[in-house]
This record gives sequence, structure tokens and C-alpha cells, in this order.
Amino acid sequence: MKIIKETVGGEREGLSREDLELIGVLARRPLTAQEVYTFSVRLCDNEIDRDFERFATRTLEELAPMFVGKSGIFDHQWSARGQAARIYKTEVIREPDRLTKTGEGYCWLKGYAYMVRTDSSRDLIAEIEGGIKKEVSVGCSVERAICSVCGCDRTEADCGHEKGREYGGQLCYATLEGAGDAYEFSFVAVPAQPMAGVVKSTRWGRQAAQRLEEEAALGRKYLDGLRAEVVRMALLSDQQMDGRAMKSLADKLSHQELEELRKSYARRVQERLPLGTQLSYETQNSGFDAENQAFLG
Repeated sequence: MKIIKETVGGEREGLSREDLELIGVLARRPLTAQEVYTFSVRLCDNEIDRDFERFATRTLEELAPMFVGKSGIFDHQWSARGQAARIYKTEVIREPDRLTKTGEGYCWLKGYAYMVRTDSSRDLIAEIEGGIKKEVSVGCSVERAICSVCGCDRTEADCGHEKGREYGGQLCYATLEGAGDAYEFSFVAVPAQPMAGVVKSTRWGRQAAQRLEEEAALGRKYLDGLRAEVVRMALLSDQQMDGRAMKSLADKLSHQELEELRKSYARRVQERLPLGTQLSYETQNSGFDAENQAFLG
């Protein structure tokens, strides 16, 4: 069961020697304190959310190590071009004096992320510092969703209880158990929620991984075809162009950039090699011969 949970994050964090050592495990070379920017994110918690689901405390503990090393991206677009940060450590924060709607002590999963300070990351760092980039959501999977009314695993069967309704004074919600995997956390343009909000895409069991793999394969195939088409159109528009250089450029462009470039080259090709019509028509009236008259109704 794949889920995406939305929370509020983006708090500045100090940098210790231990932090630099943990970051160094993920980096290809040791980084100095001046080279990195760190911040923390609230990944998910054990409160009932607006979809009437909650993570079990045990599930948060299981997810904690799974999120170490995972990337921070934008709007759940799984592209290397969108990678902005990486989680280097996590911890489950417990607030026993604060009770959830189920009467349990509140707890949440905190992620510590780092970015490399570069010219391209300067704007994002400024937005985090200025409170513009605050909302984040996580992509992860769980094995079970247990109904609070009857104990049925809703990933296996529909028990008939509707989440959000009360049955005999008992609220129906699902408890998410058995962490499967953690995928990423994402900066999203969604209003902040006081508790863990949800923007969720749900798929069940092994079908989830298979579906994601199929979608990824189709996406790669489409992009490969689009890149090849851009290179072909570029060479048609300018026969002096270096094909290898054009292919290298196309490999670095995003989907949107490739589409714009394809349209531009298509217009150039049309101007350079205008298409003629297969049939031409005389401007003056002419009679039909006996063979052509056979096709008249």
C-alpha cells in the first residue's frame, strides 16, 4: 500500500561534528560545514489524519531507518533533475503529555536533511529560511491498514465500515502497520495542515511495485523516443549540426524543454522542407473522360 503523507517541515537545524560525519557517509567526499545547509522536516506522525488513517507508533519506528539516504524532491516528480536534498538521519520524537484522538501519547518522525550550498541551491535555501518552503509530504509503503472497528486488514478485503463514521460511538479509522519501504520526501505547494495531512495515492500489495515499475519503464521509453525525435528534427533543420553534440544536449534536458525544442525544430523543418500535396487540381473546368466517369455516383 503506497501512501503520501503531508506535513509541515523546513525548520533550520544546527550542524555538529556528528552531523558532518553522517553526511560524509552519503557524500562522495568529506564536506565542510561551510559547504552544507541543514534543516529538519516533520515526516509523519501517529495522529488520525483527514483521511481517517494513522501510523502506528511501531510503524514510525520501522520507517525511521528506511528514510535515511532518501532524497528530497519537488511535487513527487521522480526525476534526478528535481533532487534538492537528502535525509542523513532520523528520530522518532515522543510528546507523552500531548494525546492523540485515540488517547495515545503523540509522536512523530523527524528527518534531518542536508543540501550542498551552490549557486543553484541559493534560492531554495532562502525560501526555507523565509518560511516559503514549509510543506512537505512523504512517499512510503505499508503492509496493512487495520480497521479500528473490526480489526480487518483493509488492504486484503473491504470490511464494509466507512472511515470517518461512528459505529456504536466508536470512530472508524485505519491504523497503518508494517513499514514496507520509504521512497522520498517532497516539497509541495499545499497549504500547511496543523496535523499530518494527506495527499494520497493508494495501490495495494505487490501490484503497487509492479505498477510503479511499469509506469517508470513507460516514462523512460517515452523520454528516449522524445530525445531521439528532437535530435532527428534538429539534424533535418540544420545538416551541418553535430549529431553527437545534439544527442548529448538532449540527454540533459527535461521533458518540458524537450517538447519546446521539438516544436521549434519542427517549425524550422517545415520552413526548410515544405510539404507538397499529393494531388493537384486545375483551376479551369475540364471534362471527365470515360474512365473517370465510372467513379461518379
